[in-house]
Amino acid sequence: MAPSKVYFSDLRTGFNDGLLKKIRRLIQAAGIADIDFSDQFTAIKIHFGEPGNLAFLRPNYAAAVADVIKERGGKPFLTDCNTLYVGGRKNALDHIESAYRNGYTPYTTGCHIIIGDGLKGTDEVELPVPNGELLKTAKIGRGVADADIIISLNHFKGHECTGFGGAIKNIGMGCGSRAGKKEMHCDGITTVDPEKCVGCKRCVAICAHDAPQITGNKAFIDPEKCVGCGRCIAICPKDAISPVWDQAAGLLDAKMAEYAAAVLAGKPHFHISLVIDISPCCDCHAENDMPIVPDVGMFASFDPVALDQACADAVNAQKPNRGSVIDGVEEKDILTAAAPSTDWELQLKHAEKIGIGTREYQIIRVK
Repeated sequence: MAPSKVYFSDLRTGFNDGLLKKIRRLIQAAGIADIDFSDQFTAIKIHFGEPGNLAFLRPNYAAAVADVIKERGGKPFLTDCNTLYVGGRKNALDHIESAYRNGYTPYTTGCHIIIGDGLKGTDEVELPVPNGELLKTAKIGRGVADADIIISLNHFKGHECTGFGGAIKNIGMGCGSRAGKKEMHCDGITTVDPEKCVGCKRCVAICAHDAPQITGNKAFIDPEKCVGCGRCIAICPKDAISPVWDQAAGLLDAKMAEYAAAVLAGKPHFHISLVIDISPCCDCHAENDMPIVPDVGMFASFDPVALDQACADAVNAQKPNRGSVIDGVEEKDILTAAAPSTDWELQLKHAEKIGIGTREYQIIRVK
């Protein structure tokens, strides 16, 4: 496979030529206009940031991308799916409120927010996984699955479970419904925290497999009956039900890549990564540590694999920031230094193997 083109712009600006103009030039040079946006519902997949986190992308960037799409007749909307864990984005109402608090409103971005998997994270569509080795189908938020075009706008950063979060994670993990996220993170049953459980029996009512049992006014999940759908997690009003986590090496990365393949299959797609505020951990945290390396720039490509590889290489070419969590660490690989229990290349290897893109790339600079 020939190397994919990855377009890059640094963060230097002059008078009357700010970063928002640069990101427009970048995506236009990268060929976003080659997509026919006319009357097409266009999902701009973005992470709105967990409340308390300050490393997430500013909404101004989303507005710039949305404007380019609207100028070409498209119907853009910002989207993400609900989280599996407890926090400010677990259901659509809290999720939208969190987005608003972080500046993502129709007035700042010029487009609306649609939470892809609905009110409680259960509105999903099972899409086939092309060339899937671990999964045959992926549980994708219906709002994403219904979109005609997928645009990924992501904040490239480190990640405590996958080594880094880029385009593949933004699409794969981010577009999975709550049950889909559970499928990627773990292979099995849910469990109940008896300290939180109030015996409301909502889990019993929603389960089609009679897995939840009530004993002594407390729920218990029968592991022989649980099929791992995650619906009990979504319905529990006390957040008493959680997955039994299984993050075996490479399993999460590979499943995440397969979910990304399901989202992108058969649809025009384009990917933008801002390698700035490069925190060591995900924006899903309610806080963020200082950046591990200096800001690098903005990247864009039709190939999410090449894009992620280029961003990872660019980060690893930097020197650690003084005072950061990796300051003084001898590991030369920046991403590995920040998350030593991970292998960040695994998601790229699997994504390339199943045909999402290539790790070979050619950098094209845009002023």
